Amino acid sequence: MMGVASNFQMHRPHPIAVFALALLTVSLPALAQKHPVTANDVFPPPSGLSESIQWCPAGDRFAFAEGGVLFLVDAATGHQQTVLSLNKLEASAAKPSTPEPADWTNRRVAEQSLQWFADNRRILVLAAGDLFIVDTNRKNFETLLHTPETERDPKLSPDNRFVSFRRGHDLYALEIATKKTTRLTADGTDTLLNGEPDWVYPEELFLNTAHWWSPDSRAVAYLQFNVSREPVFPQVSLLDTHGVVEPERYPKAGDPNAAVRLGVVPVTGGTTKWMDLGAPADQLLARVVWSPNSHEILAESLNRTQNKLDLLLADIRTGTAKAVLHEEDKHWINVVGEPIFLGTGDRFLWTSERSGFRHIYLCGIDGKQTSPLTHGDWEVDHIAAVDEKHERVFFTSTEASPIERQLYSVNFDGTNKQQLSDQPGTHAVSVAPTLAFYLDDYSTAAQPPRSTLHTGDGREVAAFREPNRTAIDNYDLQPVETVNVKTRDGITLYAHLIRPAGYVTGQRYPAVVMIYGGPDVQEVTDTWAGVDFPQALAQQGFLVWQLDNRGSKGRGHAFESVIYRNLGARELADQREGIDYLVAQGLADPQRIGMYGWSYGGFMTLYTATHAPGLLRAAIAGGPVTNWRNYDSIYTERYMGLPEENAAAYKASSPAEAAAQMGDTRLLMVHNIEDDNVHFQNTVQMAAAMEEAGKQFFMVVYPGRTHSVTGAAARQLLNEATKFFSDNLK
Repeated sequence: MMGVASNFQMHRPHPIAVFALALLTVSLPALAQKHPVTANDVFPPPSGLSESIQWCPAGDRFAFAEGGVLFLVDAATGHQQTVLSLNKLEASAAKPSTPEPADWTNRRVAEQSLQWFADNRRILVLAAGDLFIVDTNRKNFETLLHTPETERDPKLSPDNRFVSFRRGHDLYALEIATKKTTRLTADGTDTLLNGEPDWVYPEELFLNTAHWWSPDSRAVAYLQFNVSREPVFPQVSLLDTHGVVEPERYPKAGDPNAAVRLGVVPVTGGTTKWMDLGAPADQLLARVVWSPNSHEILAESLNRTQNKLDLLLADIRTGTAKAVLHEEDKHWINVVGEPIFLGTGDRFLWTSERSGFRHIYLCGIDGKQTSPLTHGDWEVDHIAAVDEKHERVFFTSTEASPIERQLYSVNFDGTNKQQLSDQPGTHAVSVAPTLAFYLDDYSTAAQPPRSTLHTGDGREVAAFREPNRTAIDNYDLQPVETVNVKTRDGITLYAHLIRPAGYVTGQRYPAVVMIYGGPDVQEVTDTWAGVDFPQALAQQGFLVWQLDNRGSKGRGHAFESVIYRNLGARELADQREGIDYLVAQGLADPQRIGMYGWSYGGFMTLYTATHAPGLLRAAIAGGPVTNWRNYDSIYTERYMGLPEENAAAYKASSPAEAAAQMGDTRLLMVHNIEDDNVHFQNTVQMAAAMEEAGKQFFMVVYPGRTHSVTGAAARQLLNEATKFFSDNLK
C-alpha cells in the first residue's frame, strides 16, 4: 500500500507518514500569545503506546521502550518505573563498522524488540542486532547472543527454552540454557529467503514476519521466498563521487511474483517438510497460523488477483492439505487480521466482508459451521482480544460513527454486545493476556491523545498519560470541522474543513485540497492531528479541505470497490463534488483552488490536473504513481486486474498518458530519487510526457531511499510547498 497523503495527521495505527519529522525537536519559548503555525513548526502529534507495549504473562504489568529507556508500568495504578537504559545494551552490542549493501527491507517488517519470559520477571530484548535478557527485578541484563552478524526477527519459544532468529537469509535456533545455536536452514541466498519476506508481501499483505513457533515448541514453520524471477529495479545512489548501484527486487504489475512455499523444520534441525498448498508461483500465502494441537497448520491462500481465498489446513507430518473455508468476491478480498483458533483447534474466529461489511464469524474447522457474531451496516476494525473462558470477543468498530473507532465486546453466540469505551473519538487498545486490564489510547480532532488503564469490564482505574497540551497552549490552532457532503446521487461523504486564521464570514478564500483518495486508507477520522501542515496553510490564509471519496476505507466493501479496474475516475468525481460544495457555500474562490497529495494522493493530484483541466490553479504531486504499470504487482492487480486483461483502463488511468490534456495548472512534482515504493521512474516519465506536450512544470527531488521525505529535508519541503501555494493561489 502506498503512503498516506495527508501525512501530517499521522493518525493511523499502522502509520505511513509522508513527512517523518520525529527527529526534529521543537523548542518553545514562553509566549504571551499563541504562536502562529508556520511550516517550520510542524511536528508529529503525540502518539499512544497501545501498539508498542508488551504485557507480562500475568497481565498486571506492561513494559515499553521510549527514548532509549525501558519502563515498567503497574496496570492497577498506572505507576511507572525505570528498569534500565537500553543504551547500555546497544553499547555492548557494537558491531564492526563494515559497509553493508543497501537494505531494501520493507518498512512494515516488524521485529519484537521486547518479549516476556513466563516467569513475569525477565524480558528478551533485541538491541543493535544482538540478544539480551533483562531482569526487571534486579534491573540488570545479561548478553544472550553477541556476534559480528546481525540477528533479525527473534522469537521466544512458547516453552521459553529457545529463541529462533534469522541471520542473513537463514533461520537459527538458540537453546537459552546452553547457548548452543542450531542452524535450521542452510540454503539461503540473495534470491532464496528462508523466514524472510520479500519487499512486496509486507507492503501489500501486511505480512510482517515469515516464521512461527509451534505451540509445543518442537518445530518452526517458515515461508521460503524464491525471488529469482522478480525483476531487479536499478536503484542508484548519487551522493558519492561515483554512483553506487543499489538493485532492488520489485515485481511490477504483470511481473512474476516470488514463488512462496510453507515448510516446517524441527527445532533440533534436520529436513524441512514442505506443505502441499498448490503451485507456489500461482498463489499468495498471506497468513500462517499454527493449530493448538501442533500437528496442523493453517495457511491463507489467495489467487494472483486476490478475488478468491482458501484457508488450507495442512498436516505437518504428511504435508497434505485440505480447504476448510473458501471465499470469492467479484472485486477483490481485503486481507485483514488472521484466523484465531479456539480451544483445541476445532473452531476459529474469522473476519469477512461477505455481507458487504467486515464482521466476525465463528467457524468450525470441519468447514460446516459458520455463524456471525456481529452484523450491520458498519465495520469491525480490529479484534483486540478473545476471552475463551467466557466465550467473548473484544473488538473495535465503526458502529457509533464511520469516523470513530469504539471498543465493544460480544458473546460467541452474537448476544450481549456492549460498548466498553465511553469517550468520543478514535480508540486503540492493548489488552492484557489475562484480560484483567487494557490500555486505551484515544483522541478527537479537538483533543490530543489520552491514555487510560481499565479493568476488563471497561472501568477506568488510572489515567496513564493525560493529553499533552503543548500544541493547544502554544499554537494558534484553527478548529478542525467535520462536514457531511451529500453527493448528487445521495451518498454522504465525510470531510474535514479548516478555515483560515482570521476568517471573515462571506469572504471567499483560496483553498488547498489535501487528497489521498485511494483504497484501504481513511483520512477523515475523529483523531487529533496537532501542529500539522494544514494548520500552517490555514495561518497563511488558505482554506484547507480534505474529503474521503468513494474508494476509501471504513464505509464497507461496496463503498470501496466502486473504483475496481478504473482507478481515478470515481475518486475525481467525488472530489469535484467536494469542491463544488465549498464554492456553493461561499467559502472557496473557484479560481484559486489548489491540491496537495502524496503517493496515491500524488496520483490523484496529477489525475485531477490532467482529467479536469481548469479545476486546479496550483497542484503539488509528491511521490506519485503516473502509470499503474510502474507500481507493484500485489497492490495494482488487486484493484486493476492484470495489465494484459485491462490494458485500456491502465492507459486511461495514467496521468502521463494524458499530459497533453492539462490546462494552465501550475504544477510542482516532488520525489525521492531512491524511493523504494513508488519509484522515481514515475515522476521522470511524467516529466518526459509534459515536456513532449509543451507543458510547464516545476520539480524538487531529494536523495532519500524511502517513500518519505525525512529529517531536515522535510522542513525544507514544507516551506517550498507553502511558498508554491502562496505564489500561485494568492
